[in-house]
Amino acid sequence: MASTSRAPMRKVSLRNLAAHKVRLALTVLSVVLGTAFVAGSFVFTDTLQKTFDSIFENTAQGVDVRVSSAEENSRGIPLADVDTVVAVDGVRKVAPSVSGQIVLIGSDGAAVQTGGAPSVGESYLPPDQALGEADEYLEGTPPAQVGQIAVNASAAERAGLTVGDTTKVLVPARGMVDVTVSGIYSTGNDTGGFLSATFVDSQARELFTDGEHVEYLDVAGTGLSQTDLRDRIAAALPDAQVQTGDEVREETKAEISEALSFVNYFLLAFGAIALLVGTFIIYNTFSMIVAQRLRELALLRAIGASRQQVGRSVVFEALVVGVIGSAIGIAAGIGLAYGLRTVLNAFDLGLPEGPLQVAPRTILVALVIGVVVTTVSAYAPARRAAKVPPVAAMREEFASTGDSLRIRTIVGAVLGALGVVGLVVGSRGTGGGAAAVVGIGALGLILAVLFAAPALSRPVVGALGAVLAKPFGPIGRLARTNAVRNPRRTAATAFALTLGLMLVSVIGVFGSSAKTGVNQLVDVGVTADYILTGPNQIGVPSGAARAVRNLDSVQSATALHPVSVTVDDEPEQGASLEGPIDGVLDYTLVEGAADLTANHLLVSQTAATDKGWTLGSTVPMKSADGKVVDAEVAGVFEDNQLIGEWVVSDDVYRQVMPAATLPAFTVLIDAKPGTDLTQLRSDLEAATKQFVVVQVQDREQFKGTQGAQIDTLLAILYGLLALAVVIAILGIINTLALSVVERRREIGMLRAVGMQRAQMRRTIYLESMLIAVFGAAVGVLLGIAFGWGFVSTLKDQGLEQVTVPWGQVTAMLLGSGVVGVLAALWPASRAARTRPLEAIADL
Repeated sequence: MASTSRAPMRKVSLRNLAAHKVRLALTVLSVVLGTAFVAGSFVFTDTLQKTFDSIFENTAQGVDVRVSSAEENSRGIPLADVDTVVAVDGVRKVAPSVSGQIVLIGSDGAAVQTGGAPSVGESYLPPDQALGEADEYLEGTPPAQVGQIAVNASAAERAGLTVGDTTKVLVPARGMVDVTVSGIYSTGNDTGGFLSATFVDSQARELFTDGEHVEYLDVAGTGLSQTDLRDRIAAALPDAQVQTGDEVREETKAEISEALSFVNYFLLAFGAIALLVGTFIIYNTFSMIVAQRLRELALLRAIGASRQQVGRSVVFEALVVGVIGSAIGIAAGIGLAYGLRTVLNAFDLGLPEGPLQVAPRTILVALVIGVVVTTVSAYAPARRAAKVPPVAAMREEFASTGDSLRIRTIVGAVLGALGVVGLVVGSRGTGGGAAAVVGIGALGLILAVLFAAPALSRPVVGALGAVLAKPFGPIGRLARTNAVRNPRRTAATAFALTLGLMLVSVIGVFGSSAKTGVNQLVDVGVTADYILTGPNQIGVPSGAARAVRNLDSVQSATALHPVSVTVDDEPEQGASLEGPIDGVLDYTLVEGAADLTANHLLVSQTAATDKGWTLGSTVPMKSADGKVVDAEVAGVFEDNQLIGEWVVSDDVYRQVMPAATLPAFTVLIDAKPGTDLTQLRSDLEAATKQFVVVQVQDREQFKGTQGAQIDTLLAILYGLLALAVVIAILGIINTLALSVVERRREIGMLRAVGMQRAQMRRTIYLESMLIAVFGAAVGVLLGIAFGWGFVSTLKDQGLEQVTVPWGQVTAMLLGSGVVGVLAALWPASRAARTRPLEAIADL
C-alpha cells in the first residue's frame, strides 16, 4: 500500500523537475561543481600513484638484497664492506651504487630544466657487473673513459645533445666537469623530465663520493631466497641496514604513496570547501523552490496528500538532482584531472606521464557525497513544506512570511562571543595548541555568521543600499527594499561568497605577513652587499665561493651551510659559516668572541639557556655515521631568527656532514670599502658565469626572489579557491533567477504601471550588487580576523608582524560589486522580458 501511495507523488516530483528545466539545470550545476572537484582529486592522485608504481616496479630489478647505512645523512656504506659482503656464502655479485645530483648543460649553454624530476649522475656498470637488465642504447656506446657520459633519451632531447657533442656537467660539490656524449639510451620509463647521465665508475666515484663510501650495495644471490640471503648479510654487517629487493621496492612505493596522500588531502580539502559552498546554494535553492511551490504543495495536501508524502516528494526531487549532478560531476572530474595535469606539465614540474586512472572507489565516493549533500540540504525545506497548513499556504501573503529570526540570532550572538574569545586567547600563544584554539574560535565565528547573517543582513545591506544605491533614485530604493525583504534568502546567497572570500583573505594575510617577515629578516639581519643564490635543490656550487673570493674588490665571501647532527641523543639543526660573519650578518655578541675557526661554536642566548651551554663548554656533535666532533662554545649572541640557534665553523661542518652536502645555501659577499658596487656586480657575474645556475642579487632582489616563491605557492591556492568563488557566483545567479520566478506577478505589476525594461534590469543589477558586496565584506572581515589569529601563533617562527594586504582587500570588495552585476545579467534580462498581463494573470 505504501509503495502504491508513493508512486503518484514520485510522478508529481519528476514532472515538476521536467517542467522547470532552468531551475533544474542551475541546481544540478551546483552539485556538479562540488563533486567534480572531489572526483578530479582522486583521479589525479590515482593517476600519479599508478604511474609512479609502474616506474618503481622496475626499481632494484635483479637485486636480491640491498645494504645501506642505518643512519640518514650519513656518508654511506664503507667500500671496505664490499669484501665482507662478497665473502658471504650465497652471494653471486655485488654492485656498489655511486650517484649524485648533477646539472646538465644543454647545447645552448643553459642548464637543462627537469621541473621536480630527479637529475642524477651515476656510475656505468658493464653487463657482467650490473645486476638488472642492461639499458637499451639507441645511439652510440656507453662511457668508456674519463670525460665521457651517456644520457637518457628524453634528457638528450631536452638538452639538444647528440652523440659526439661536448658539453659540461655541474656537480654541486665539485664544480664544472667537461664531458663528451658517448651514447644515448632508454631507461624504459623515460618520462616526466627525469635526467640521468652515466660516467665511468672511476670518475663517478671521484665526483660523487669521498673515496671511502658509496650510497649502497646491491647484491645478487645464488639460489637462496631473498630472506635467507638478507639474514646472512645482516649477520656479517650488524650495524648496516639490510633489506630484500622486495622490501626496497615496497618501501619506495610507500614513500611515494605518503607524499601523494598529502596532495590528495590537500585537493580534497578544497573539494570539501567547494561542496560546502555548494551545499548552501543547494539549500538556498530548495528553500526558494519550496517557497514558490507552497500553494501547489498545499493543494496536494488539500486533495489528500499526507505531510510525509509532501516531504518525501521534495526530498525525492533532491535525490534525483543529486544523482544526475554527481554522475555529471564524475565525468567533469575526469576532465578536471586531465586539465590539472596538463596545466602542471605546462609549468614543467617533472610529473610522470600515464593514462588517467578512474577507480571504482572514486565513482562511489563522488556519488555518495553528491547525493548525500544534496538530499540533506533539501531536508529542512522539505520538513518546513510538510508542516504548512493547506489553507494557510494557499493564501497569497503566506509566501512572504517566515519564522522569527530571534532564536537563531541569539544562538549566533553567543557563538560569536565564544569565537572571539577563542580567537583572542589563541592568538596570545604559539605552537600547535594555540593554533587549535584559534581554529576553534574561527569555527565558532563562522557558525555565528551562519546563524546571525539574516538578522545582520538587514542593517548592513540597508546601509550599503543607502550609499551605493542612492544615486539611482527610486530604482535604487526598490533594489535595496528587495535585498532586505527576504533576509534568509539574502544571507544564504551571500554566505557562499562569504566562505570563498574568507579563505582568500586568510591566505592573503598569511602570504603578506610571510613576505613582510622575510623582508624584515633581510633588512635587519643581512648587511652583505651581494648574495649568491642557486636553485633550491642544488644551492650554490662550492666552486662559486672560491671564484669570487679571488676578486680584488671582495672583502669576504661567506658561504652558509645547513648542519644536521645529534647532541646528547637529540637531533639538532643549525648552520655553518665558511668565512667571517662580520660584514655580512648583523648580530649582537653578548659574551665571548665571534671566532668561527677550528672547532668553535656560536650559540644564541635562548639555546644556551635551554641546553645549559656556557662559554667554553664542549658540545659533542655526532654525525649520522657515528663520528663525534667536540665543538667549543666560543661566543653567545642575542637571539637572531636569521642565524638560528647555533652556528659552527666550517671545520666542524666538513667533519660531520657528507661530502655531497658541500654546496652552500647562499654565499654572502662583503665589498671592500670604496668599491664601485655596480662594477662589483659585473665582476661577480663574470666570475660565476661558468656555474650557470648561480644568481648575483642585492638585498632587494633577494627579498623579491623569496617573495616570488611565496607568490607562486599562493597562486596555486588562489587557483584552487577560485572554484569556490565560481560556485558562489553561480549561486547568486541561481538565487536571482529563482527570485525572478518567485516575483513574477510583482514584476508584471511594475511593468504594467510604467517601469521600463532597462529600469527593471537596473533594479536586479543593484540588488545583486548589494548582496555580493555584503557577502564579500563579511568574508573579508572574517578572513582578516582569522589570518591575524593564525599568524599570531607563528611568532616563534619569525612571523612577528601581521600584515593585511589592503590593496587585495579593496580589489576584492570592488570586484565583488562587479561580480554581483555580472551575475545578474541573465536574471535581469529574464525579468525585463516578463510580459505584464501574463504575469498578472499567472496564478
